[in-house]
Amino acid sequence: MEIVSDPTRPVQAAGPATAAAPREWISGIGVLDKASVLLEIVERAPAPLSELVTRSGLSRPTVHRIAVALERLGLLARDFRGRFVLGPRLGSMSVEARYDRLAQASGPVLADLHARTGLDARILRRRGRTQICVATCAEGALGPDGAERVPVGMSRPASAGPVALVLLAWQEPEEIHQGLRGARFTAAHLAQVRRRGWARGSDVMQPGDTAFAVPVRGGDDRVVAALSVSGPTGRMDALPGRWLGATVFDAAAALADALHRAHAIPSATAGPAAMGAR
Repeated sequence: MEIVSDPTRPVQAAGPATAAAPREWISGIGVLDKASVLLEIVERAPAPLSELVTRSGLSRPTVHRIAVALERLGLLARDFRGRFVLGPRLGSMSVEARYDRLAQASGPVLADLHARTGLDARILRRRGRTQICVATCAEGALGPDGAERVPVGMSRPASAGPVALVLLAWQEPEEIHQGLRGARFTAAHLAQVRRRGWARGSDVMQPGDTAFAVPVRGGDDRVVAALSVSGPTGRMDALPGRWLGATVFDAAAALADALHRAHAIPSATAGPAAMGAR
């Protein structure tokens, strides 16, 4: 029996649990609401076809037809046990939305970081084989000629530099394998970054400068971007290493907190304790 035509009727959960609360997302369009039921079930946990049938109340042919269609669209996928899981397109859309919120929330954090260190402060993310600047501190973004040193949208190959290391070090093994092709660093360098929690080296976004980068983590603890400060090597060397590391990690934590307050992601934990000796 199909239940989605009645938005006030609860969806039955499998097992000993009682009926769930009425669904929040109702469009009134039958096929979309049926697809939404299946997505809601899989959002809670991977589910085989039989469980989708039981928990949705839909007929087996209907569940199979819609689930396979969602799989073709990339909204569902299968795990190694053949269970349905959320598909890659949903993850990509979520990540893109998070990046937008990340850029919007970063202004005060980057401004404070620049004021405390005197260094350029920016947020960068990885897209394919490039690293892209998605936010920068306006006060420290201009060069002597008045032009932006590293404007938002500027990209460079993600094959070298501390930002590239941070953006790749915590990714899935397959992505790391792909990212190491043609890179100027090795898997051993990535392992070192994971142990330390930070990376330092030549700034590929601003040649001649030195950069210090740390990860920005989302609510699921995944690294979604890199927070970087950079400047002339002499200026960087003049700053105590532990103080600089603690300051940048505090900024990364403040950024996560700002996103949390904006209902973007849960607050991530990051702080000076994650910083080793330089």
